[in-house]
Amino acid sequence: MFSMQKLRAQGAASQQTQSGQAKPKAKPGYSIDMVSGPLAGKLLVFALPLMLSSLLQLLFNAADVVVVGRFAGKEALAAVGSTSSLINLLVNLFVGFSVGSNVTVARDLGAGREDDVRRSVHTAITLSLVSGLLLMVLGTTLAHQLLIWTSSPADVIGLATIYLRIYFCGMPANMLYNFGAAILRAQGDTRRPLYFLAIAGVTNVALNLVFVIVLHMSVAGVALATIISQYISAALVLLCLVRDQGLLHLELKNLGLDKRVVRRILQVGLPAGFQGILFSLSNVVIQSSINSFNSTAIVAGSSASSNIEGFVYAAMNAFYQTTLTFASQNYGAGECRRVDRTLLLCQGYVLATGLVLGNLVAHFGHALASIYAPGEEEVIAQVIIRLGYVCRLYFLCGVMDTMVGVLRGLGYSVVPMVVSMVGVCGVRLLWVATVFQIYRMPEVLYLSYPVTWTITAAIHILFFLFIRKHAYAKVKGIHAINSQPQTEG
Repeated sequence: MFSMQKLRAQGAASQQTQSGQAKPKAKPGYSIDMVSGPLAGKLLVFALPLMLSSLLQLLFNAADVVVVGRFAGKEALAAVGSTSSLINLLVNLFVGFSVGSNVTVARDLGAGREDDVRRSVHTAITLSLVSGLLLMVLGTTLAHQLLIWTSSPADVIGLATIYLRIYFCGMPANMLYNFGAAILRAQGDTRRPLYFLAIAGVTNVALNLVFVIVLHMSVAGVALATIISQYISAALVLLCLVRDQGLLHLELKNLGLDKRVVRRILQVGLPAGFQGILFSLSNVVIQSSINSFNSTAIVAGSSASSNIEGFVYAAMNAFYQTTLTFASQNYGAGECRRVDRTLLLCQGYVLATGLVLGNLVAHFGHALASIYAPGEEEVIAQVIIRLGYVCRLYFLCGVMDTMVGVLRGLGYSVVPMVVSMVGVCGVRLLWVATVFQIYRMPEVLYLSYPVTWTITAAIHILFFLFIRKHAYAKVKGIHAINSQPQTEG
């Protein structure tokens, strides 16, 4: 049974000092003072390690595919590839909970609620372990049946089952790293998660080579290398929190679930997780439509292009996470003008990043596609077509995500989920059922991406303008009440 009594006792003394709601001072080292001082530079200092983390993760994942494809055969490659959409569907919901943890801890830090920060940290870590264990049980028990339900090819389902069962044994570590990194980001620390990921990633690549090439373990070797690296990154994050001397200090004996904190985390995390699931489902529908052409060149070209696009998306997504954390802390501190400035600056950064990287990728499409399909001119041509429709307009996706970040930072997480469900998933499904049926071309499917990004981003902007005044008045009212002097008797 989980207990939070000691944390409540620790918080009782500090609660008396919070009537003035003093702004938290950033400690020297890895943290960032988000609620005072110039913003532009701090946003970049926060975002760049996030960007590098995502790019490193993509490179390490690509290394996994290269190793298994070159040294374990096409069946092993197909087995690993056939599990990705299923893993995303199962994991996205719980990764959304880590978003809720980030917002909760950041808002408490911004408001100077020290006892709430401690409770939030311990609850978030406990929730990560519970989520990871639940995913491990579900994944290892239902792996084979889930692959049958997703129509995994008969000649690879055996290998895919082995890979999936081993992979899901790493879920407790996967969740612990995601939640722990989210807690560190809440105080502005994006560098140490990057270092931990780099150590784990290099370990993963080295173990891939040993397990697959030397020991001939095929998909089991790739999966085992992955979960070992995940447990390394999780251990490093856990050690970092245990050794922390500030408000994020974690005491393992005080792990527990505070019902109020869990409710706050789920208010943001559940909609975020469901939104991730919905995006995955809509992309599955698009992929099914691409498969309907029965053209190896179109399918391979779309797959290669999707991998290339991932690098542009990872760079832009860093500004979504930056907006989320900075907006949460400043809203918690009642610094509403800084919330507005954070949004404007991050929109400027994401626009520049999307336009420059997206157009560079499209411009050098032939050279990039040749890495994936050397000498296959028909496949390369399909890559170039998709890059032209998606990457040149990818900045629209960045604008959409950044608006989601500020809305979640203000505590509005359900609305972005509903808007995304209608604006992205709903419109894409409608597009496939109507426009695509009239004009059955890959270009028509690719066009659905910028169309849905534009519609969804516009609705998010309108909603933010609609709720902005009320949200700011609410938090300022709370701070006004808390700042009143306490009278005795």
